[in-house]
Amino acid sequence: MSADNSRPDVLTPLRNLCNSVKCSRDRVRGEAVKSASQEATKLSVMFSKPPPPSEEDCVKIAESVQKSVLTLSTVYFWLPKSQGVTLRKVVRDATAEVLDGLVHLLEAILSSPGESLSQEQLMSTGGVWAACDQFNQLPKENRSAVLGVLTACAGLVKDALEEMEQALAEAQDPFGDVLDDEDDDDEGNQDTHWSEADRLLIAQCQGLMKASGASLRKLCAAVRNNSTLETEEKIAQLDDLADAAREISPSVDDLALSLYPPVDRSAVELNVCKLVCVLKKVLEITRSSHVCVEADVSWVEFLSGAVEHNLQKITSVLRDCGS
Repeated sequence: MSADNSRPDVLTPLRNLCNSVKCSRDRVRGEAVKSASQEATKLSVMFSKPPPPSEEDCVKIAESVQKSVLTLSTVYFWLPKSQGVTLRKVVRDATAEVLDGLVHLLEAILSSPGESLSQEQLMSTGGVWAACDQFNQLPKENRSAVLGVLTACAGLVKDALEEMEQALAEAQDPFGDVLDDEDDDDEGNQDTHWSEADRLLIAQCQGLMKASGASLRKLCAAVRNNSTLETEEKIAQLDDLADAAREISPSVDDLALSLYPPVDRSAVELNVCKLVCVLKKVLEITRSSHVCVEADVSWVEFLSGAVEHNLQKITSVLRDCGS
């Protein structure tokens, strides 16, 4: 019996049904957002000029908006976790953004009922439209949702690196542009300069930050090229990768901030250890997941070695500074 069920001709109707259900789901999602946008427009127009609408009209529009809210919320609640937790989070956040926009619109109307269209009401209406438009751009499956997370994290790490490099290149004093000329004396401004020892430490930490960016870029490519959604286990593995990768950017930011003068070497050491742990975790999860095929093992091992090498170099510099 199990052999028959595995035959392609037997499963074809189920695959067709699955694709049909997915299409229906996407249409429901689109219609729900369209309805929310339209109801927000009706609500705003109804209260755009005096006199205010009748009590009966207020009841009707309130019921209509409430119906669209419930329909939109159902899109999220009906999305099973088995389709991917990352996808659910994306849909949840987008749904909440639309609902937040509706709340702001209602508050704007309630603050000045019966008056002409206010700037706040106009902006709130536009906020609902923008949230609904963004909703339509959401990923349709978990792989795309995870790729969105990884790409965003890689961008944040790149920004942190560029800011640090720019600060190092522009001037000896990274805070010079925010200090008054009258305060720019050696005694009052000595804690805003990097020493040579600081710059040596920063250079080693930059290597660890670059390894963070490289790990995210390589992981993005592996997910894009190798990931599948065939089983719940593989979908869950993608969620694990996204959850682990989300920790990289905040850890890089913490390290970068601790490197600005006056450099607190204890804080640097702590943040280095935290980032190293995060990177090792990401690489270990990657290595054990289905996105790491045979061709990817080499870069995972290379970056694991690079992380350890950078840790040793940073530890050596910190030890020399403390001696």
